[in-house]
Amino acid sequence: MARVGDEGGTAGPARSAGVKDVAARAGVSLGTVSNVLNRPDRVSARTRERVEQAMAELGFVRNESARLLRAGRSSTLAYVMLDATNPFFTDVAQGIERAAEQADLSLFLCNSDQSAERERVYLTRLQEQRVQGVLITPVDPDEPLLDEVVRQGTPVVIVDRVRDVDSHCSVAVDDVLGGRLAIEHLVDLGHQRIAFVGGPERIGQVRDRRRGAQAALADAGLPADALVEVRTEALTVSEGRNAGERIAGMPSATRPTAAFCANDLVALGLLQSCVGLGLRVPDDLAIVGFDDIEFAAAAAVPLTSVRQPRGQLGRRATELLLDEATNPDHRHEQVLFTPELVARASTRRS
Repeated sequence: MARVGDEGGTAGPARSAGVKDVAARAGVSLGTVSNVLNRPDRVSARTRERVEQAMAELGFVRNESARLLRAGRSSTLAYVMLDATNPFFTDVAQGIERAAEQADLSLFLCNSDQSAERERVYLTRLQEQRVQGVLITPVDPDEPLLDEVVRQGTPVVIVDRVRDVDSHCSVAVDDVLGGRLAIEHLVDLGHQRIAFVGGPERIGQVRDRRRGAQAALADAGLPADALVEVRTEALTVSEGRNAGERIAGMPSATRPTAAFCANDLVALGLLQSCVGLGLRVPDDLAIVGFDDIEFAAAAAVPLTSVRQPRGQLGRRATELLLDEATNPDHRHEQVLFTPELVARASTRRS
């Protein structure tokens, strides 16, 4: 609260107590206060108690950030996530946070919102903050700024993306295999005309999951046109609903009997659309998603999905980042987790 001064003016907020204030209140030198903060074993118990009492009386809060920055480092990691509205990325962030806590570090969370410009701004600010390292799910994994950040001394680990070169550590899931698992499951159930719902094409996971789907259809002896492309502008629930309207509007003779969606949000939107349009799931349209977010199992018709180990992705990425930040013999690793298909009611007929 602002204070009213003697002459009727309004004073600004009270200044926080500093080390000099503590030294004056305790009747000791600045060096003694510094020792209490950093080397308490060098100070007698009686003097330490007097300094700590002065700190409590003044409401002194140690500026840990300034101390660490003077030493050339901070006690903070950062995760630049692609889309904070997608539960997949918040689950990954939880894995990162738990690993950071175990290392006695704090975590900044930044949301690029799929914007390359926002991503660049965050990377610049995080360098200015001298974070120990950056984990990032980039809009474009080949973004040159990622290399520049590393050259300037800040380690970077790429999460849920892969690069064509091994200039960074990366942690991801085998998306091609995930696409295979989804289509093999649907083919085993007798489906021979399957929609692939997802986009935009610039997203590497969309391309890889489609590639796995195409390979599985070819292995099953089905023609290439057995995979019906239903493109979306984004991997969102609303785009899934739009895709559902397009599928429902196809002639019944050529309409797919199943759909493999590039992520669970699209699949959940498609499921909503089917329910609203009177299409039965899975009798009229079987649906498979990708990620296995918590909402997949809780849907009105529980969703079959290709599961990614979201928490493990975050944890392993953090371990690689901390190793790069502290180990002079660090070697980059590209970790690829194996997905698994979790079958639920959206593909299994009762």
